[in-house]
Formats: sequence, C-alpha cells, structure tokens
Amino acid sequence: MSSMTITPQALSRSVRPDVRVSPVRVSPVRVSPVRLTRRGRLVVFTASLLLVLGVAFTLLGGASVATEQAGTPESTTVVTVAAGDTLWDIAAGLADDGGTRAMVTRIERLNALDSAMLYAGQRIRVPAE
Repeated sequence: MSSMTITPQALSRSVRPDVRVSPVRVSPVRVSPVRLTRRGRLVVFTASLLLVLGVAFTLLGGASVATEQAGTPESTTVVTVAAGDTLWDIAAGLADDGGTRAMVTRIERLNALDSAMLYAGQRIRVPAE
C-alpha cells in the first residue's frame, strides 16, 4: 500500500499563476465567561431534579382520595390474648370456613400490627361477627 503526501509547495505549483487565491478568514471563537466545574454541574443537576420532583408532587400529589360521605366504623370487640394463643388461632375461631387468612389480615390492619407476633395479656381488636 502506498501513500502520498501533499505539501504547501506542491499545492502552489498546481494552481495557475494568473489565478489569485485569497486566504480563508476564520472568525474568532467566543469563549463563554461562565464555566461550570464538576461541583457546579452537580448543583445545577440537583436543583433541576428537585424542581421537577416538586412540580410532579404538586400536580400528582394534590389529588385527594377522600370522599364527602362519612365512613362507617367497623364494629369490633376487644380480646385479651392468653398464653399460647396465636393470631391464626384467634382468626380461625372468628372466620368462616377457609377464610382464616383473610381474617388474619383484617385483624392485623385493625390493630396496625407489623407481624403476627402476639404477647400474653395483649388486648387486640377483632371484628364482631
């Protein structure tokens, strides 16, 4: 493979002597006086992200899910947990056949329980059915 190199002298010989070539003028590049550092770009990005999230929460989070009708509270009774009782046993005694798991969930929601762990002497609310 061969290569060819073109020098400025070779170009000037190939141009006809009666044709004048005008030099190309390049306009100067303007440099912006503001340069963002790495930290500056991070600050601009964070501020933009917070602005977008704020607008999103304002538009989407402003919708109310409440209704004008008052809800009716569920009728409950209070049960004191005896030694050896489990939430499953209590729910099985209250639930219809096969509905024990749903009853456990209802009891957990009524009492805001994080787990199914109960303690002897603990008082919990159960649906009165």
